[in-house]
Amino acid sequence: MKHEYRKHEKELYGTKAKPALLDVPQQKYICIKGEGNPNGGDFKNRVEALYSLAYTIRMSHKNGFAPADYFEYTVYPLEGLWDKKNYDSNEFHLDDLVYTIMIRQPEFVDETMFNNAMEVARNKKRNERLSEVYFGEITDGLSVQMLHIGPFATEGETFSVMQEFIENNDLRIKTLVHREIYLSDPRKVIGDRLKTLLRYRVEKIK
Repeated sequence: MKHEYRKHEKELYGTKAKPALLDVPQQKYICIKGEGNPNGGDFKNRVEALYSLAYTIRMSHKNGFAPADYFEYTVYPLEGLWDKKNYDSNEFHLDDLVYTIMIRQPEFVDETMFNNAMEVARNKKRNERLSEVYFGEITDGLSVQMLHIGPFATEGETFSVMQEFIENNDLRIKTLVHREIYLSDPRKVIGDRLKTLLRYRVEKIK
């Protein structure tokens, strides 16, 4: 049976538009770092490099480098960790953004499999950003997550609801770097219907 993250991992990819407290375990990712306006061509090239590699891994059973414990699965959604260069200013500019975008990988993926996929992907499609993609593991741990429905520009409204939930539950935000999980493809879904999971890492107030 194909593993579909929305069906089999509902706690992590749930679509309820209210804050939820969860403990996110260590997960494997292919990642690439960048900075600047995400509406530009450079961001697009980085996303394309990630997906090129993600689908190469997904099709490893046809490319001859799948491990014995390989199973079929739906490619996980694009995610991003977002920060900004300057916290001294109250003004927000897209050009000041610093980010790491990533696509989660199944547990059977390791460094060797990643390297094999990189070699195959380089031979199939030229993308200057492929060489910047790296394999890693991230543990978000205790987190508050909420579904945001609508354009990216209105995410502040959802963050406000999350912050109120955090304060009311004796929690505090560990870092202003937040995670976004893109359940919708902005190339195919209009802004008002976009679905994005927003996540803050938190800790309990002692």
